[in-house]
Amino acid sequence: MNDVLQVPMSKELREKATIAALAQGYSSLQETVRIFLTQLAEKKIETAFIAPIKLSAKNEKRYQKILDDAKTGKNITSFASVDDFLDYVDQIK
Repeated sequence: MNDVLQVPMSKELREKATIAALAQGYSSLQETVRIFLTQLAEKKIETAFIAPIKLSAKNEKRYQKILDDAKTGKNITSFASVDDFLDYVDQIK
């Protein structure tokens, strides 16, 4: 027989968590909680709360340009072999 875990929370929190769970590919918030608790019980995960890194406007623009260049193939160099790559690295030092 399955036990039921009741967790009091605001409606807003439940809605936001459900949207986040679905966006990550879970079928429901319940499935997300079940998987998390299973992993926690089997000591396969540890919990850590880490604040997200917030870039300055200057660095955000810089990294967005790098991503855009990579998507369009700009400033991308290909190599036929590892030796060619190492030769290239030696030249730019």
